[in-house]
Amino acid sequence: MARRIPRVLSIAGSDPSGGAGIQADLKSIAAMGGYGMAAITALTAQNTRGVTGVHTPPPEFLTAQLDAVSSDIELDAVKIGMLSDAQVIGAVGEWLDRVRPGVVVLDPVMVATSGDRLLADDAAAALRGLLAKADLVTPNLPELGVLLDEPTAETWQDALAQGERLSELIGAVVLVKGGHLGGPECPDALVDASAPKGKRIVEVPGTRVDTRNSHGTGCSLSSALATMQARTGDWAASLRVVKEWLLGALAASDELEVGGGHGPVHHFHHAEETVPLAEGEFAARMWDATAKVRAEIDALPFVAQLDAGSLPEAQFAYYLAQDAQYLNGFSRALARASALAPTEEEQTFWANSAQVCLEVEAELHRSWLSRHPLPSGETSVKGPVTKAYLDHLIAASAVGSYAVLAAAVLPCYWIYAVVGEDLHRRHIQRAEAGTASIEHPYGAWIETYADEGFAEATRRAIGFADRAGRDASASERSAMMEAFRQSTVYERDFFDAPSKFA
Repeated sequence: MARRIPRVLSIAGSDPSGGAGIQADLKSIAAMGGYGMAAITALTAQNTRGVTGVHTPPPEFLTAQLDAVSSDIELDAVKIGMLSDAQVIGAVGEWLDRVRPGVVVLDPVMVATSGDRLLADDAAAALRGLLAKADLVTPNLPELGVLLDEPTAETWQDALAQGERLSELIGAVVLVKGGHLGGPECPDALVDASAPKGKRIVEVPGTRVDTRNSHGTGCSLSSALATMQARTGDWAASLRVVKEWLLGALAASDELEVGGGHGPVHHFHHAEETVPLAEGEFAARMWDATAKVRAEIDALPFVAQLDAGSLPEAQFAYYLAQDAQYLNGFSRALARASALAPTEEEQTFWANSAQVCLEVEAELHRSWLSRHPLPSGETSVKGPVTKAYLDHLIAASAVGSYAVLAAAVLPCYWIYAVVGEDLHRRHIQRAEAGTASIEHPYGAWIETYADEGFAEATRRAIGFADRAGRDASASERSAMMEAFRQSTVYERDFFDAPSKFA
């Protein structure tokens, strides 16, 4: 019967580098929603570059492991991997005769991804006999050829034909894998010679992932299939789920940065956003994800000229006029954040921030513009960037998620605090060095965003958004990341808009 949380035993060798063997199996079982266990058949000395040693414990000890587990725990599925000699294979076969789990997947591990031979020559015949005790056998193409005493298939059709011959020989379903073939496609197929003609082969197409990080791919696939089959009872459905997961694991493998050879796949790529986060970690993720856009802000002529005090007055006036328009809408977004906030502390903070926008910052803008007026009408018209930014905040407000809205308004704090602090520090340094006057034509604006009061407000806004992200669901975190990123893009465009003002 299908189980929501299958109990899955891996019978395989170990990999101290964590990418293959039982280490990969346990990760794959967990990734597919199962409870993983392991009986170790061999201890290897290996890493992403290759295998340097194999130690096989006595077969009696393997039997003791298997009996200890199965005498206490009902097994829904078993994955069998590396079996280093005929005695070990015999011990596993005898145990399967006594204890028949619901699902048995056998990965005939003979050759590692690195090319190292992992199975002793005298064990090949014994392994062929064990195949008949499996429900599914998952050889790669070189292993498929060895099992049939045939050359390795060079085409997909030849591989399917070999799979059908092996299925007829052992009476089990054979998974034919196209990973060793060339080209952009990477198909897999379930081959069942006992099925009626026309239904013997079920192909699942796939696209090849361009990565060298394929260490433990076969181990991961077979153990994931054993787990998923215990959940679904349908090999084709299980393969489709597992294949999609494994393609994602390969595509995300570079993120791990493990080893200098064939690195492992990222087993938990799909669950990354549900991992518990430490305080400050989610906010740091949002900030790091916008590094490129923030670098573009630092490189804008507007910022450089503002820093030097050489920004044309008309451009600064245009900027302040647009900022005054923006602050009016931004204050509404802050008020909405206050209404959605889960705690009184957060409600008070966002409400006070909305008031400061209207009473303090906007007044600063109006005061400067009264002394340096723009041409008639320019102060009351929203520019295209201002309108787009405010539309973005309105959309974030309408979602009804406090977390998403907190992420959307955060860049207006964080970006301004960093830019203002940098401008202020450089100006003070020049003044102290005697290369510039302490007076600055736009000093009042710089002081607003460089003072400790605004810095403290920024720290609190970051903390509240981070807390919301840590408490959020995976989908909500994704929406927060996108809202923060989009607001940062608008901040860049907002800084750049005055340079286009004539």
